[in-house]
Amino acid sequence: MPTTPPFRLNDGNTMPQLGYGVWRVSNEEAATSVVDAIKAGYRSIDTAAIYDNEEGVGKAIAASDVPRNELFITTKLWNDNRSFDGALTAFDQSLKRLRLDTVDLYLIHWPGVSGEGYVDAWRALVRLKEEGRVKSIGVSNFMPPHLQRIIDATGIVPVLNQIELHPRFQQKELRTFHAQHDIATESWGPLGQGSLVADEKLAAIGRKYGKTPAQVILRWHLDNAFIVIPKSVNPSRIRENIDVFDFALDADDMRIIEAMDDKDGRVGPDPAIFG
Repeated sequence: MPTTPPFRLNDGNTMPQLGYGVWRVSNEEAATSVVDAIKAGYRSIDTAAIYDNEEGVGKAIAASDVPRNELFITTKLWNDNRSFDGALTAFDQSLKRLRLDTVDLYLIHWPGVSGEGYVDAWRALVRLKEEGRVKSIGVSNFMPPHLQRIIDATGIVPVLNQIELHPRFQQKELRTFHAQHDIATESWGPLGQGSLVADEKLAAIGRKYGKTPAQVILRWHLDNAFIVIPKSVNPSRIRENIDVFDFALDADDMRIIEAMDDKDGRVGPDPAIFG
């Protein structure tokens, strides 16, 4: 069974560098696919309130024979609760659905176009961490001005920012800000929501190692020191996506993939106009 290496966060905690995401997985599917993922070796599970599958994830965790302290569970605060009290209430609701007493990582899902609420929500996350109800706190889809604002307001730096990131949309400027502030970069949509798996350049690299294009892409994330959370409900793909720890890309491979970057390569929502 593959063993995912630990990734150290800026608060001293660690999390698996590769995890299992459940975006667009139904509640019923999550109850089985998360079990499949844990059996395949995943120890990090990423969900969110808006995914409407926290109950299924909780059911899978309860059904697993892997001890809770060996699992790393992430969930996220949705946009309609971006306030201090709203965040605290939403967190309690997520815990109840997940059947957990604590989560390992809690994120603000989007900063929002209006700019209202996310600072107060961040203050609530700081409170939850101080109370020991969540081990680490971070954000998702934040841009440098959002990040700087919450850091200035609280003095607390997020452990990570979960952003759309894949070979056609590499977000280098944002990653530079992350590096300057010791914020980990976590990739959602790491395969370009499936749009990259037919790319011939990636297929050619894969043939060198006996790997699929998806495995090459995931290896690219790992070799760049990103945390990555691929998603699939297909058991064979779930196993394929974690079978990426027996090879590494060479410098030529990395240059080829770096050249795929496209400023118009975003496939998900733009934080400047969404949320």
